[in-house]
Amino acid sequence: MDEIKKGVSRRGVLKGGTALAAGLAAPTFFMRHAFGADFRNNPGDSSSVTFGFNVPQTGAYADEGADELRAYKLAIKHINGEGDGGLLNTMQPLSLKGDGILGKKAAYVTGDTQTKSDAARASAKRMIEKDGVIMYSGGSSSGVAIAQQSLAQEMGIVFMNGLTHSNDTTGKDKRRYGFRHFFNAYMSGAALGPVLEAEMGKERSAYHLTADYTWGWTQEESIKNTTEGLGWQTANAVKTPLGAGDFSQYITPVLNSGADVLILNHYGKDMINSLTQAVQFGLRDKQVNGKDFQIVVPLYSRLMAQGAGENIKGIFGTTNWNWSLQDAGSQAFVKSFGQEYGFPPSQAAHTCYVQTLLYANACQMAGTFYPPEVIKALEGFEFDGMGNGKTLYRAEDHQCFKDVLVVKGNDNPSSQFDLLEVVQEVPRSQVEYDASIFGGELGPYEA
Repeated sequence: MDEIKKGVSRRGVLKGGTALAAGLAAPTFFMRHAFGADFRNNPGDSSSVTFGFNVPQTGAYADEGADELRAYKLAIKHINGEGDGGLLNTMQPLSLKGDGILGKKAAYVTGDTQTKSDAARASAKRMIEKDGVIMYSGGSSSGVAIAQQSLAQEMGIVFMNGLTHSNDTTGKDKRRYGFRHFFNAYMSGAALGPVLEAEMGKERSAYHLTADYTWGWTQEESIKNTTEGLGWQTANAVKTPLGAGDFSQYITPVLNSGADVLILNHYGKDMINSLTQAVQFGLRDKQVNGKDFQIVVPLYSRLMAQGAGENIKGIFGTTNWNWSLQDAGSQAFVKSFGQEYGFPPSQAAHTCYVQTLLYANACQMAGTFYPPEVIKALEGFEFDGMGNGKTLYRAEDHQCFKDVLVVKGNDNPSSQFDLLEVVQEVPRSQVEYDASIFGGELGPYEA
């Protein structure tokens, strides 16, 4: 990943695989459009249109952010007609032609969210006001996502969420100008429940360690609803600070709690650290209540599995996508990403790449960059050929619905990347829910 100074964004257009200066940013004042409406950062007669990629380059989720940025750059290449085209070869229906968007080349600027909501919002605001972005995307924290989504609604600029798993993102905090391709905590619970019952039975006692922010809260709630529905007891649920590093003070009480399952509602480096320390404390070697002690990680990725090493083997969880999927879209993306970077993409990379193509395609469909029309093109859009089967961008809450993967740490990996075994591809119908259950209002089309 290119070195970028903290809090500073940089503009580039990819040409022949190289980021080149793209001149001055588009003006941030409002311009008259063919639809008869004024909107911020209309590219007008410019030869390019600028996207903002705001990712965690520092902080607990920096590994995810690095892979997101790789994927964003690859998406720009493919939109502009460079490389092998990636998912432009498999996406259906497709309006993009591999020659840019509405006759303009795609450019980008980048920023560092620092895995902090205030920093992410400030970085995004700079992109909008100084760099003239027409859309921005990124982040690997639901707190960061919700802060940026709120800003998007205020500023009239579409935000395509990166990694955000909280129910609130497309629930009580949903916004008309925000869209999420990633699945959520409710879907993790719905997908994981039947597998946990089959593997661990109905008589269990669970102890939760939970990241103390919106994602952790809704993850804990969703998994508790699922496990208690199976008949499990909840021994305790303890909140832990994001980026704690040392989780020993939180793990020690688990040993004498009477719980026989530890559920780690942690992500990124926090999950790597808490899982590693739980194993070091001997939890996986214990027997409690006449049962082998188990650890569950409801949400995890290959990057986390890589960081956790041997400790991940046999541990169940869910993931949004995995590079081992054999459908045409997944394999096309794995091929393109592998040729570009020399290793397979993570779920973070897949989500951010797909979000970029979906936005660009919506502009092409709408025949304009005018946000309300682009938003309407995305609302209710159903597509295929991008991994996870047929996918719907539900109009009522801007949540994508698609197949969800239940995975476990691979006991016998064939390579350093073959770390997650797909236990079940849970069909979309099993994880769908009514849009009203999490509340919230999308708000107006006109910001």
